[in-house]
Amino acid sequence: MLKLRNSCSVTQIRTAIQPILRVTRKVEVEGSSPSSATWGPPDQCGWRGVNNYSGVAVGINITAAPHVNKDSTPLCVFMLYFVGIIHLLVEETNRYNHQYLDRLEDGTSPRPDVTESKMFLFLGIIIQMGHDIRDTLKDYWSTAEQFATPFYSNTMKRDRFLHILRFLHFADKSTETDRNVHSYDRLRKIRTIFDTLNDAYQKYYNPSEHLAIDEIIVKFKGRVVFRQYIPKKHKRFGIKIFKICDAAGYTYDMKVYLGKDRKHASQDVTATHATVRDLCRHIEGVGHKLYMDNFFSSPDFFDDLMTKDITCCGTVRPNRKGLPDDFRRRQFRLKKGDIRVRVRRNLTALVSKDKRDVHILTNMHCPPAEGSFCDEHGNAIKPSVVVDYNTHMGYVDKADRMTNSYSISHRTWKWTNKLFFHLLELTILNSFILLSSCGAKLSHRDFRLALVCNMVEEAGWGPPRTQRSIG
Repeated sequence: MLKLRNSCSVTQIRTAIQPILRVTRKVEVEGSSPSSATWGPPDQCGWRGVNNYSGVAVGINITAAPHVNKDSTPLCVFMLYFVGIIHLLVEETNRYNHQYLDRLEDGTSPRPDVTESKMFLFLGIIIQMGHDIRDTLKDYWSTAEQFATPFYSNTMKRDRFLHILRFLHFADKSTETDRNVHSYDRLRKIRTIFDTLNDAYQKYYNPSEHLAIDEIIVKFKGRVVFRQYIPKKHKRFGIKIFKICDAAGYTYDMKVYLGKDRKHASQDVTATHATVRDLCRHIEGVGHKLYMDNFFSSPDFFDDLMTKDITCCGTVRPNRKGLPDDFRRRQFRLKKGDIRVRVRRNLTALVSKDKRDVHILTNMHCPPAEGSFCDEHGNAIKPSVVVDYNTHMGYVDKADRMTNSYSISHRTWKWTNKLFFHLLELTILNSFILLSSCGAKLSHRDFRLALVCNMVEEAGWGPPRTQRSIG
């Protein structure tokens, strides 16, 4: 025990207790991050490698869809996903129309109920509109010389189309529960369709070994409680969806962000990681390689997925809990081409310098050597982990670009319609990728136009006059 006399000065007291403070601080630093104490240089920490991929061949699941082959029509493949949804759309749209008429007192003459044939025509027109962008919906039926397109008026009358669009519904409004209840599902109005499609995406397709998880925004500026504002995105306002996509751009699993939800989170698991863990439940056990950005990456999360035979790679924020201390404090002063590496069991953290510092976390790559690596022209040589990340991380963006290539972009104040039309476009893209995996040689555009023709023929309306050739 340290004894101090009353006559000691303040300077003497500080000098006496300084060694004690240094020891205390050291204990606090080491105790606050136990996992960071196990990191070390790559030559001091043995890397044990990862399991090989044991999944089935990428493409269509022959067991689930044995009748589909390269000669199948686009509608045949599309109906793998939409077979039960057409009936649901007809039922709920008619129900909502009748509920509306029951509230009126003027005895408005009701229109005939929507049939499945009419719903096929309606969806065919919606898809075709993605190839003929107009300022207003009424322009599609205009007889003006610069607008006239016989397909729309020959397929369905304008007022009938607008009537179906107005009453398009996806759930029974009369069964809606109290929104103030904690268990209320914010996606209830379209939950059945969303879950049905999501399950079908996984049922009929085997994804590639390399997958990417990321978020996309479905542009929407109307009113909905879970609308997001992300200023750095091209689409700043909209509905956020987390997705897992494979190398072809196939959306294998997805989840709508409905606001902060701690239901599946805990003290050790953040809400974000709980969401990603939920998305990964269908890719466990076969050795998939998952790429993600710094919004998701963390050492603890990578270790957790490793126990489920999912290896990960992603950019990481330097201040993430569990990273090496010198990474968090940014003690490295790197020059162009420099690489610094720290290893903890199978987990590798590295920082590489080209134009700026790039922090990467991975448990699927062998740790690269430290040093400075530039070619004869002075350009930084990227380590293989950075090259792989750049190659595979763009799968979700690829799917989003293809989905939005022909999407109808007219404004709507109903978030359910906006989300449904996005799911329709997404299902068309997945159907195209599924048929392409069978060996079909159609382009995405030709697949869509052929699908419109198939829908019109399925409705018994005959081939549309302007769509005889799609070459």
